[in-house]
Amino acid sequence: MNIKNSKTENGNIILKLSGEMDALGCSKIREDLESVAEQQNQHTILDINQINFIDSSGIGAIVFLFKRLKEQGRTLEIIGVQGQPQELMTLLRIDSAIPISHADNSSQQPERHDG
Repeated sequence: MNIKNSKTENGNIILKLSGEMDALGCSKIREDLESVAEQQNQHTILDINQINFIDSSGIGAIVFLFKRLKEQGRTLEIIGVQGQPQELMTLLRIDSAIPISHADNSSQQPERHDG
């Protein structure tokens, strides 16, 4: 799994993920997620449009990030949800806690890349 971190003009962080969000993939991005949780931005956008598979490890990583941000009064939004990840998130009712936008109506685009 790969992760790209960028910021919007108003300071939101966009995390663009690609690959499979399974135990192996999540272990590769754990430090990146912890780093985001330590930053001072108000809103984080998790773009999973290029994630084609997610399992319990992936859901756990999302919930971990959500809880860390919420403890600090910050927010998380998931965009680009489609296919198997959408089915699992619907089944688990992730959208009851975290705002989700499906791939066909996600419109958030990063304005500045930090690498």
